[in-house]
Amino acid sequence: MSRRRRKALPKEPVRCDIEKLSHDGRGIARQDGKTQFVDGALPGETVMAKMVGTRSKFDELRTLEVLESVAERQTPPCDFADLCGGCSLQHMSGDAQIRFKEDTLREHFAHFGGIEPEEWVAPMRSENTLGYRRKARLGVRYVPARESVLVGFREKRNSFLTDIDRCVVLDPRIGERILPLRELLHGLDAYNRIPQVEVACGDDEAVMVFRNMDDLSEDDRSRLVAFGQAHDLHIYLQPKGPDTVHRIWPVSAGHEDERLSYRLDEFDLTMKFHPMDFTQVNAGINRTMVHRAVEWLDVQPGERVLDLFCGLGNFTLPLARKGGQVVGVEGDDAMVVRGRENAALNGLENVAFHGADLHGDFTGQSWAKEGFDKILIDPPRSGAEEICKYLTAFGANRIVYVSCNPATLARDAGVMVRNGYRLVRAGVMDMFPHTTHVESIALFERDSG
Repeated sequence: MSRRRRKALPKEPVRCDIEKLSHDGRGIARQDGKTQFVDGALPGETVMAKMVGTRSKFDELRTLEVLESVAERQTPPCDFADLCGGCSLQHMSGDAQIRFKEDTLREHFAHFGGIEPEEWVAPMRSENTLGYRRKARLGVRYVPARESVLVGFREKRNSFLTDIDRCVVLDPRIGERILPLRELLHGLDAYNRIPQVEVACGDDEAVMVFRNMDDLSEDDRSRLVAFGQAHDLHIYLQPKGPDTVHRIWPVSAGHEDERLSYRLDEFDLTMKFHPMDFTQVNAGINRTMVHRAVEWLDVQPGERVLDLFCGLGNFTLPLARKGGQVVGVEGDDAMVVRGRENAALNGLENVAFHGADLHGDFTGQSWAKEGFDKILIDPPRSGAEEICKYLTAFGANRIVYVSCNPATLARDAGVMVRNGYRLVRAGVMDMFPHTTHVESIALFERDSG
């Protein structure tokens, strides 16, 4: 049986009049009743675009030339912005990016929750929209036809790696070393057996974790160590799963030595983490976010506070500094250990960390039976729909919800409102400038009426 031949795409550019933006940041136009999604185009613009994909209900295009631009357009700060999938909004001014993210959150509240906050708060904006990103996974690929190694993010809407030699959104300790990293990898015996490099930065140290699919030769290990020495980087290897990650430079004195750190000066806290732990990518926004969450909860001495999906204690420990009895709960046992390490490091005794399955009813757990006055919840992208059904059992009068997905926040907000809470405030946080990623924060209060 013969395969169906894929229909050839038109080679001639198409003129597109852009009406609005999709939630993934593409311009939307229409032609002959069919929707067109156009990368690199803004509402109100007229562009010439190349067809890069077609479906029965829509076409996908990439902007080649802007015929009529709008004031919101800017020159991307990165030379690779048109192709690289790491960012998708570099052609849009910072103010326009914020408006786009606020509109996205507003639309999701209306669509999924059928609600709107009583107050929209000013967005949290990054002081630095470049060089902010402290965590990333860089793809690595050897290209035989070019006899070279590529390192970076995937191209927009395909699996190819973008040919870059630097990245302006990554922390400069990493972003300015892409070309030397490529040269290093190309010179290894295992040049085609390292598929990715994880990067992580603390306030004082930066790390590269090389995923080595085979045992490395002594020469390769020496080259990696020399690279770390030359560029002031800690070097780790990952031969198999995440639990095999180990440091080869500087020489490790044990697992507890393999830590990075960041400061939350407002709360006199030092937070230590392993390079593979989850941490917020934007240190500046994280400090502002923690301040706002603590301010909104307004913890009073003697109150019991619950921090769900607490991780290494990013919110838990600042809340404990306010004098309440704080319980941090996390589904990842390794992060529970990290939270306890950080509590001990900072001399906090009014805090406890517990591991629990946060996908069902946990109200019967021993740590939950006394109830809570305040709750903070910071779930993954999938949200916390099931958890929200049980929160009323704790009797909390105030809940702060930190979200990395406006759709699941809106859905969960609807659950909260139907279960006796008011959506008092909400706003966006520009954790990922130049991308369509929308982080937000919301305050709920028990409805006394």
